[in-house]
Amino acid sequence: MAEQIPLYPVRSAAAAASCKRAAYSAAGPGPGAERSSRYQLEDESAHLDEMPLMMSEEGFENDESDYHKLPRARILRRKRGLEWFVCGGWKFLCTSCCDWLINICQRKKELKARTVWLGYPEKCEEKHPRNSIKNQKYNVFTFIPGVLYEQFKFFLNLYFLVVSCSQFVPALKIGYLYTYWAPLGFVLAVTIMREAIDEFRRFQRDKEVNSQLYSKLTVRGKVQVKSSDIQVGDLIIVEKNQRIPSDMVFLRTSEKAGSCFIRTDQLDGETDWKLKVAVSCTQRLPALGDLFSINAYVYAQKPQLDIHSFEGTFTREDSDPPIHESLSIENTLWASTVVASGTIIGVVIYTGKETRSVMNTSNPKSKVGLLDLELNQLTKALFLALVALSVVMVTLQGFSGPWYRSLFRFLLLFSYIIPISLRVNLDMGKAAYGWMIMKDENIPGTVVRTSTIPEELGRLVYLLTDKTGTLTRNEMVFKRLHLGTVSYGTDTMDEIQNQLMNSYSQTQSQTSGNNASSTPPRKAQSSAPKVRKSVSSRVHEAVKAVALCHNVTPVYEARGAAGETEFAEADQDFSDDNRTYQASSPDEVALVQWTESVGLTLVNRDLTSMQLRTPSGQILTYCILQTFPFTSESKRMGVIVRDESTAEITFYMKGADVAMSAVVQYNDWLGEECGNMAREGLRTLVVAKRALTDEQYQDFENRYNQAKLSIHDRTLKVAAVVESLEREMELLCLTGVEDQLQTDVRPTLEMLRNAGLKIWMLTGDKLETATCIAKSSHLVSRTQDTHVFRPVTSRGEAHLELNAFRRKHDCALVISGDSLEVCLKYYEHEFVELACQCPAVVCCRCTPTQKAHIVRLLQQHTGRRTCAIGDGGNDVSMIQAADCGIGIEGKEGRQASLAADFSVSQFKHIGRLLVVHGRSSYKRSAALSQFVMHRGLIISTMQAVFSSVFYFASVPLYQGFLMVGEDPYPVRPSSSGF
Repeated sequence: MAEQIPLYPVRSAAAAASCKRAAYSAAGPGPGAERSSRYQLEDESAHLDEMPLMMSEEGFENDESDYHKLPRARILRRKRGLEWFVCGGWKFLCTSCCDWLINICQRKKELKARTVWLGYPEKCEEKHPRNSIKNQKYNVFTFIPGVLYEQFKFFLNLYFLVVSCSQFVPALKIGYLYTYWAPLGFVLAVTIMREAIDEFRRFQRDKEVNSQLYSKLTVRGKVQVKSSDIQVGDLIIVEKNQRIPSDMVFLRTSEKAGSCFIRTDQLDGETDWKLKVAVSCTQRLPALGDLFSINAYVYAQKPQLDIHSFEGTFTREDSDPPIHESLSIENTLWASTVVASGTIIGVVIYTGKETRSVMNTSNPKSKVGLLDLELNQLTKALFLALVALSVVMVTLQGFSGPWYRSLFRFLLLFSYIIPISLRVNLDMGKAAYGWMIMKDENIPGTVVRTSTIPEELGRLVYLLTDKTGTLTRNEMVFKRLHLGTVSYGTDTMDEIQNQLMNSYSQTQSQTSGNNASSTPPRKAQSSAPKVRKSVSSRVHEAVKAVALCHNVTPVYEARGAAGETEFAEADQDFSDDNRTYQASSPDEVALVQWTESVGLTLVNRDLTSMQLRTPSGQILTYCILQTFPFTSESKRMGVIVRDESTAEITFYMKGADVAMSAVVQYNDWLGEECGNMAREGLRTLVVAKRALTDEQYQDFENRYNQAKLSIHDRTLKVAAVVESLEREMELLCLTGVEDQLQTDVRPTLEMLRNAGLKIWMLTGDKLETATCIAKSSHLVSRTQDTHVFRPVTSRGEAHLELNAFRRKHDCALVISGDSLEVCLKYYEHEFVELACQCPAVVCCRCTPTQKAHIVRLLQQHTGRRTCAIGDGGNDVSMIQAADCGIGIEGKEGRQASLAADFSVSQFKHIGRLLVVHGRSSYKRSAALSQFVMHRGLIISTMQAVFSSVFYFASVPLYQGFLMVGEDPYPVRPSSSGF
């Protein structure tokens, strides 16, 4: 890079202070020296690459406030003079005063933690908001003032209003009233009608949601209540396929396993089902009515934005001793999610504005196109020219008589320079552009939901898109199984099926012989000598490991109602046709579906065991001893199972190659094959195992339980115990799964990139998944380097990572939401500037609020136009924050489509929408604006010549419909004017 960004390598506290002094001195231009717009340091940048990147945390912690102020100082260091006030400072001051008055009149209630008693909302000490959803922008009293304010806050419209009002003064009247008020009234009528229709539609949608009925459990039984009438502390019963009305703690379920699945596509955008576990204390109660016979309460933390975490406790006081149970995210049911299995009952802890879904949704704003803003600025310049021309005419007149009245009449006569027909013509043109977009046969199903910003589609610079459901279909297909010496693709899966059938047939015959001779099963010995295994046995071990190492649960649909007691287990059909697999990751579902296709089927699973069916129909039962879920830090998941028939204990683990390469035995093919699969666009997983003896497992279990009970550094201690097992594991296989992309995603992204757009992908999915999709969709080209931003938690770590990223050239950036928050906290300006230089950026594990925040950051730091594309409820905030929002109707519903400015049915339609219609709309609007203004200048010139010839008289040359946009109608001047 020719320009260096001052991310200073600090080696001590003194060096930290020195760097800070250099930063402040570089913030302002020095005499005789050129200062870069990026505040480049002359002394530090010359040796920055040569200095060792060693950092002392002490140096950063000494004066933390300076580092907080540094980015803000660079952004807020602006002039505060007359030029700033005229160019927009007055609007900033008015807005600040209004916000200050609103904050005084409506002070926000401080959010606090709460104690919620089961079934007794009257025990709540504080009042909580109503559980109603409100997406309306106005009410009955604020509708007309709000719409008029949105129109007349721009100088162009305000100028037309002043000119029209001046015609009520007889001395200033120069034409018919309708020539001024007709076009202005037409524009206002169209705007008010459009806003009224949108408000009514939002009102109907809110009323439909708030009027949904739910069963509320009381002492006397069940009663039906509306969603808007639910209060904190109520016990609410939610049926299958019903939306959860508020944030609740999961108490009971009709499922025997004590767990249920929910769909969270409207909350985080993921279509996979999430497993939720009921509170064990309430799940063990014999009947529903016992919930009122116990004295229990839930302590919940204060409402927060984070949808992936929760801290609380469940306490039952009427037992001896009192029961205390810790509550986490798996015990919660967030609003806007849908129950996918069974019937659940929960206690309400957050309602209305305090729910996670509402807190992560931003208020809609009125969007104004860049063309309108540019015309507004140009209008100000033309107004200054208009004033100057009027002053010249009055000066040449000699300031005779009531010159101030002549000056104002000249202002009205020359107002053709800013013709009122401009607004009318532009609004009619925009309506025509929207009609042409919706009638285009090449992009069927496209809906234009706003008629104010069609030309914005042709002026975009940054395109921010969701991943799941937008770029991909979220449908995984198993493509490759690699065993080291042999690889199986989609056309050779029948060989795996035959080998697996032969292997299990031999195993079954050997087991029958052992049973006949009464030979006890041999337990696994980790010190057994290594013997070269046949391909058949290796296939058998690999398929069995894939079928066991996961968090997938088979789900069977109920055949009928459960009878009078709604929480009794319904009859189920356990046939293969009625079985579906559910998991939090579509990769695992694809792997289990593949094992079923080759003959090894997962037929049942609960919290403690799972059952597999072999190709010969034999049922194998495995006891789940421990489960280690996948985390972004470990990048792997594992499970310890015991075979009930042989009593063998095996530790299976799978994960990313970067995490698994260090824990498996030495091999010479893993890294190469992972690279080959990645170049094919496949998502790879490395599968390994380790046999354990009873003594080894007992020792591990003791240490593991002790680590889980520790108070300090529990996470680190648990991870250390688990890592003690992850040594010298036997490498079994490498799997490759392909995520099906939407139709024509690759050519569409390539066309948009060639058109000059910078594309960012914002997703709530895992880092590995996002990186793989970015490569397979050609968002990041295969020859392009990718810099994965390491997880950072402090200012020092963020400093080092930004310095490392600064040295990369033409490199795509992949960063997680947590690391992004840290970087924006300390180095907002530097990070955004570095990221904007990247050809592509991928942000994973992003919350809905973070997505909207990234959009606003790009708007603030670059001043360029942004476009957000999504298909789920979690993308609504991003779509509303962007200058132009595009929604896709997909599996996740129509929430994003309804909230967007434009709605399309497929991602590939975005290319034609932007490149063809967006560009054409912008060129037509620009040409129309130039024509109307040039016509106004010509007419004003004729008026000036006319007035000059007739002794600078302020008499109109033209009257009638000229200002509305019709042909000029000449009127013979009155003799009284001369």
